[in-house]
Amino acid sequence: MASVLNTLASVAPPPFVLSDQYDGLEYKWKFFVFRPALLYLQACLLLALAIYVALALYGRAVNERKAAAFYAAINPLLIQQFSQPTSSSGVISDGPSDFFVFSTGRRVIASLHTILTLLPRQDPLQLIWQYAWSAYDLRYEPYDALTFDFTIDTDAAAVIPDCIWAVVRKSELTSIRNSRWDLTFTRTTDHPSLGSTLSVLSEFADVTDVFFKLVLPHTSTSLPAVITSALPYLRVFSITDQPQERPSVSALATKSKRVILTFDLPKDVDSILPLLEGTFTLVDVLASGKVALRPVTRAKIKKVREDVEKVIKEEAAKEKREEADEDKRNARRKAEEERIAKLSASEQKKVISPLPLIFRAFMSAQLLEREHKRAIKKSQGKLVRKA
Repeated sequence: MASVLNTLASVAPPPFVLSDQYDGLEYKWKFFVFRPALLYLQACLLLALAIYVALALYGRAVNERKAAAFYAAINPLLIQQFSQPTSSSGVISDGPSDFFVFSTGRRVIASLHTILTLLPRQDPLQLIWQYAWSAYDLRYEPYDALTFDFTIDTDAAAVIPDCIWAVVRKSELTSIRNSRWDLTFTRTTDHPSLGSTLSVLSEFADVTDVFFKLVLPHTSTSLPAVITSALPYLRVFSITDQPQERPSVSALATKSKRVILTFDLPKDVDSILPLLEGTFTLVDVLASGKVALRPVTRAKIKKVREDVEKVIKEEAAKEKREEADEDKRNARRKAEEERIAKLSASEQKKVISPLPLIFRAFMSAQLLEREHKRAIKKSQGKLVRKA
């Protein structure tokens, strides 16, 4: 008992000695003494924590207000277009900075995902890091992102020609191909009807010609005019028959056609409503079968798709072969280990010695571990018999 107390005494911190040399503010009550100046560091830490918590709560509230204001502005259009414009709870929160609305129940359009990805205002440190990184990397730009993802109905998709076509803000060109696999199929060109801030991404020039000649019904407005109406908030307007991420072999048969729009979240949502309304009209026009590409262009696009799918399948087959070879090697190694484990210790040493160095070291370690376990069992048996 004494040794335990001595050990505890040796590791215990020294007692705190209250110094008499103190001329600051002091509070005394009986044997209690409180000197605020001695807790200056702790007070600063508590103050910093309180400020951080206050900023986090304020940032979360700001994001929630932005989401609520956006939902109130966009909901009338969703009600006009869909029989089920939103879920029962309206805008759905997926954390303090991510919000989305799911709409369905419209001819031609299977669903619309409206996604609001706001800045992490609830996390001041992450927010500071983002702006600091944007000062270092001029291509990185933190912003409140608004995305409308239209998924075309299966029957309508069969009528719409296969193609990838997009209008992209020029500041996005550097990063867009890294974030979206489908846009790696395209080439970049400029078009005079879009102004100097936007570029066209298209597989072939014929596709661009077809879309830019479109005049949307009811408005008698060309597609380029509708697209530029959403400036300066528009970042990406795209029509695609390929997924945004590189698909696996199993996903090749489940591809869908989509129209995807990405914006900076505008202060006035009404400024982007003409483009959204025009997108609904554009989808109806595409599904009507009135938009067609030249047979030569369709053949080229089909050839590109076949080549890409062939590469994906070949890479998947190669991975399967490598996995099968690895399984065979593991099975052979396991069978060899089991065979050697059945031999006596002297026979095991004879078998292990001519093996390759790495395998020999591994098997020697296995042998030592087994001999150690056998020794423990023998010693336990002797103790039992002695008892």
